[in-house]
Amino acid sequence: MSNVTREHPVRQPHKFTHRLDPAIATAFGCIVLLLVIGSFYSTSFLSPEYLLQQLKVASFLGVIATGMMIVILLGQIDLSVPWSVAVGGMMACAAAAYGPAGEILAVPFGILCGMAIGLVNGIGVAYLRIPSMIITLATNAVAQGLMVVYTRGFSPQDSAPAVMRYLATGFLLPGIPNAVIIWAAVGAVTVFVLTRTTFGRSVYGIGNQERAAYLSGINTRRIVLIAFIASGGLSAFGGVLLAGYASKAAQSMGDAYLLPSIAAVVLGGTSILGGKGSYLGTVAGVILITLLLSILSVMQMPEAGRQIIYGVIIIAMLLLYGRSPANR
Repeated sequence: MSNVTREHPVRQPHKFTHRLDPAIATAFGCIVLLLVIGSFYSTSFLSPEYLLQQLKVASFLGVIATGMMIVILLGQIDLSVPWSVAVGGMMACAAAAYGPAGEILAVPFGILCGMAIGLVNGIGVAYLRIPSMIITLATNAVAQGLMVVYTRGFSPQDSAPAVMRYLATGFLLPGIPNAVIIWAAVGAVTVFVLTRTTFGRSVYGIGNQERAAYLSGINTRRIVLIAFIASGGLSAFGGVLLAGYASKAAQSMGDAYLLPSIAAVVLGGTSILGGKGSYLGTVAGVILITLLLSILSVMQMPEAGRQIIYGVIIIAMLLLYGRSPANR
C-alpha cells in the first residue's frame, strides 16, 4: 500500500502537462510572432478591423479543417476536400436558381451533396477496406468530373442567394461577422462531441488502436463512416460560405484548402497518425495559417512558395509529434 501511495502523486503532473500541449503553446507563440512580424510590413496589421477581417477569412478554413481533424483523429485522411468544397458551393447556388423554395433549400442541399461524397468515402474505407488516401482521391476526381459535366466546362453561371451572402458576410451581432459566429458554433459542437460523447471517445480509441477499439465493443465501421460523412458535410458547408462570400461558386474554389486544412490540423498538435489532438490546437493552427498567408501575400510570395511552406510544415510536425510513443 505504501508503494501505491508513493506512486500515485507522480501521475498528476503528467495529466497537467498533457493539457498544456507543447504543440498548442508553440502554435500560439508563432501567432504572436507573426503579428509582430506583420506589424513591420504594415502599420494596419494590428488594427482591430484588420484582425477581425483575418478572423473572418480564417472561419472558412476553420469549418473545413474541423472535418479534416475528425478524420485525422481516426488515423485517416480526406483528400476529397477540394471538390467537396466546390460541390457544396456549386450545388447550393444551383438549387437557389429554382425560385424561393430553392433559395430556402440551397444551404442544406449543398451540405447534403458534400455528405453524399463523405458517405462514399466512408463506405470505401470502413466497409470495403480501401485506404483512405486512395478512395478519397478517387472520389475527388469523380466529383470534379461530374461538376465539369454539369457546367459543360464553363464557369458556373448561378449566383449565390441572399441567405448565403448573409451567412458569409452579414452581421447577426454588431461588429462580429456571421462567419465567425458559425465557426464558433461548429467548434463548440465539435468540442462537445469529441469530449462528452461515446462517439468522440470512440474516435480517439480507433485512432490509437483500431483493433483494440473493435475488441472493446466499438462499432468501428459505423464510427469511421460517420466521421467521413461529417468531413464531407463540413467541407461542403465551407464551400457554401465561400460561395456566399464571393457571391458565386467557382470550379477551383476548393483547391486552395486541401493542404492548409491538413497543415492547420497538424500544426495544432493533432497526430497525423491518429488518436491525439484537441480542437483548441486546430483553432490555433487555422489562425496561424491565415496570418501566415496574409504575410506571404504582403510579401508577394508566389503560390509555389506557399505550397512548399505547407509541405515543410506538415513534414516537420509529423517528425516532431507524429513519432511520439504516446500517440500509438
